[in-house]
Amino acid sequence: MFLRQGVRVIVVAVLGLLVGAGGASAATDHVVITGGAVVPAGQTAGDVVVLDGTVRIAGHVTGDVVSVSGPVRVTGRVDGDLIAVSDRALLGSTARVGGDLRYGDERPVLARGARVGGKISNEDWADAANGWGWVSLLGWWLAVSVSTLIVGALLVLLAPTALYAAERAVRERLGATVAWGVAIAIGVPLLAVLALITLVGIPFGVALLLAAVPVLLVAYVTSAWIVGRRVLRSRSTSPWAALFAGWGILRLLALIPVAGALVGLAATVVGLGALAVALWRAGRPGASAVRPEPPAPGRPAPAA
Repeated sequence: MFLRQGVRVIVVAVLGLLVGAGGASAATDHVVITGGAVVPAGQTAGDVVVLDGTVRIAGHVTGDVVSVSGPVRVTGRVDGDLIAVSDRALLGSTARVGGDLRYGDERPVLARGARVGGKISNEDWADAANGWGWVSLLGWWLAVSVSTLIVGALLVLLAPTALYAAERAVRERLGATVAWGVAIAIGVPLLAVLALITLVGIPFGVALLLAAVPVLLVAYVTSAWIVGRRVLRSRSTSPWAALFAGWGILRLLALIPVAGALVGLAATVVGLGALAVALWRAGRPGASAVRPEPPAPGRPAPAA
């Protein structure tokens, strides 16, 4: 139950960000991560998308109103749809909604005189998530597994030196590696969220979030490869063997509820730090190329 709820919250939040990013091109749109939004009487806004907070519409909204978590109070006019995912929508006697009124957990309350031009419907988002939760989780696991394997194969083919440099960073500068990984994992999303909140920086924030996806995949795969190298150190120096071994271990651990997610987070953070330290070292004057370690004494090195 806890895992399903966590996945549901994450999915809804990401969808909210995408909807908000796509609808924030107009200066009058309101896209809020947390804190709520207010359209006062006599004022006009475009779309209003709020992930967490109270929404109050006393003026005129020419687009849609979407609230993921928080109550919605309407005494003005909404030309588009009104969507309340997990809290109650309250329509005053002067409220006018031109489109549909869709709700999830809480049934809306309409005062006498309130008007809804479209249909009022319960979408049962929670029931759908509960019923198909295991299917979506399995699909997500398969998608991540395939994508990370592809990224790992590209890294082994195109950038093996970067993998060896990252492994060296973990081996020689573990403290700095972890510190850099934590700083990047916290700092980059925070910077993106701040850019989204300012509205002016929305293009930068969206670009930063989109760029983070391949970077996180590379970081995760880098940690998987390092894990494979540690496991097979005395058996094989093949970078391909390290990739398959480490990837298989992390993807099996990912099937464990909660613990698998924590392992994946730790692997991504360490991978980010290792790549950052390796990049910093490579940029220093006189930096030497990183070469694979020789095989263990007494064992011939297999072909790569």
